[in-house]
Amino acid sequence: MIKCTIMKKQIQSITRRQFVKQSTVAAVGLPLVIQSGVLGANEEIRVAIVGCGIRCATHAYQFGSQKGVRIAYLCDPDRLRLQGMGRSVREKFGYAPEEMADVRKLMERKDFDVLAVATMQYWHALPTIWACQTGRDVYCEKPLSHFIWEGRQMVRAARKYDRLVEVGTQGRSRQTDRQAVEYLRGRPLGKIRYVVAFANKARTSIGKRTTPLPIPETLDYDLWCGPARQEPIYRDKLQYDCSFTWNMGDGESCNQGTHEIDVARWVLGETGLPRRVMSLGGRFLFDDAGEVPNTQLICYEFPSAPVYYELHNLRADPHTQAMTLYRGHSTDTCVQCEGGYVMMHAGQVFDNDGKEIKRFRGGEDHFENFIRAVRSRRREDLRAEVLEGHLSTRVCHVGNVSYRLGRKASPAEIRGQAGDRPEFQDLLDRYFAHLKAHAIDPQESILGPWLETDPENECFKDDPEANKLVKGFYREPFTVPEI
Repeated sequence: MIKCTIMKKQIQSITRRQFVKQSTVAAVGLPLVIQSGVLGANEEIRVAIVGCGIRCATHAYQFGSQKGVRIAYLCDPDRLRLQGMGRSVREKFGYAPEEMADVRKLMERKDFDVLAVATMQYWHALPTIWACQTGRDVYCEKPLSHFIWEGRQMVRAARKYDRLVEVGTQGRSRQTDRQAVEYLRGRPLGKIRYVVAFANKARTSIGKRTTPLPIPETLDYDLWCGPARQEPIYRDKLQYDCSFTWNMGDGESCNQGTHEIDVARWVLGETGLPRRVMSLGGRFLFDDAGEVPNTQLICYEFPSAPVYYELHNLRADPHTQAMTLYRGHSTDTCVQCEGGYVMMHAGQVFDNDGKEIKRFRGGEDHFENFIRAVRSRRREDLRAEVLEGHLSTRVCHVGNVSYRLGRKASPAEIRGQAGDRPEFQDLLDRYFAHLKAHAIDPQESILGPWLETDPENECFKDDPEANKLVKGFYREPFTVPEI
């Protein structure tokens, strides 16, 4: 059984330069936080962004457009991405942030206040923890962590070094979701029966090479791999498509699913793990180097109500560009109550006949929420504080653990294991109909076991194989420290 114990060694103060040297040679070491001063309401907040991929552009715009906020640094081991984002910031804001390749060297600098982590999730934990240890607040993209264990270390780092850490689950700042949560708390539709969180997002094959993909000279590949295994690449593209491998990614049900599961957990008021979980699905038709499922169904059994996650990356059928929809929507969290249901992201309330009876409207201000909290120094001002991000991300992880321990099974075996809950059987009807539309043999489905969780220790009961995936793997010297 995995235990989460707090290290009791005496921590000594060191300089940022010593910290970087130590972290380079021996992972992170044990630096003491170097407290930054409390920012006044009118002082400039200097932001460093690590990871210059797709999300970096959003981070740069959302932070850089706020009054009193400046993009001070950009950091990425890919020189072309780094330079390209530097040009974008100069063109947009009229100033040039300093560009750095190595986030460990970035931690040595004294002239920034906030770290924005826009990397892929396998590189989320270390920069977040390092920033906390060196006195910075952090905005970290979702999903918070690559493994359950490291997510808890990120929470502990924020607490130990008294830092503000917000996670990019924007539903917490979206007015439609916020109003819908308040509406449901009044029980106008009666008791919540179940929740279906779903994402139907088109994806295509990432390819399968017979020889490894050449690594461009503009990339520091060792640094880019960081804590993940440094392996030859047999897909067609280096960047982003790594998220469809277990080495660096966690699949759509975690990458996208953190948004929908976060809202489900929020509306139910659940702060623990589901009592048990099972998953099924497969990576169908693509025949590529990807490992994560492109079709998946997960059941999370929470004490208050079951939560289901439905994922389709294939289109509705081979002859259309349309995606499979759930009650007319492609991606949302549907809360089914006794007297009707609510589509949370859309802000729509329906009766049980599908007639709309109420609608909420409004945008979101998640990046602004973070900056306001940085100025107020009040953790309670953060709408998606790191603990909330961890609690939601770990739910998604346990679902994928079940899938990864699965085996091929027949439709009869799948239905038998799912039990007699009507809504689960209805979702299985949708699952098998989707496979039939694509002429996929349902016998190719992977059925994961029911796994009973151990919420206190954030792992699984009496399952050593499942617990190996709780902490995962780290490559020296990029090891996540136990806080």
